[in-house]
Amino acid sequence: MSLRITSYNNFFKVKGALTKRTVHLFHSEFHNVFERINAMTLSIEGVEEIDKYGIQALLKLHNEALDRGKNLSIIGMGCEGLYNHFKSEQAAVA
Repeated sequence: MSLRITSYNNFFKVKGALTKRTVHLFHSEFHNVFERINAMTLSIEGVEEIDKYGIQALLKLHNEALDRGKNLSIIGMGCEGLYNHFKSEQAAVA
């Protein structure tokens, strides 16, 4: 499965598999994105598969936004693997 990223202004849609095999495309698209924009919305509704590399890529983007004082909104239900990761992280903190 491939990864497809489309954008309109500061709204980005990610579709397909965000995995070790495709994460380089994600990194290329969002490399230094917060040097160009102050806020962005990332829709993960179309993400059908994600692994630990995809989760790390989303976390890296999130941390970059925080470090630079920029706004990042991640929207959409995405795939179950992503939510399972954050549920387990939340449970570990609680």
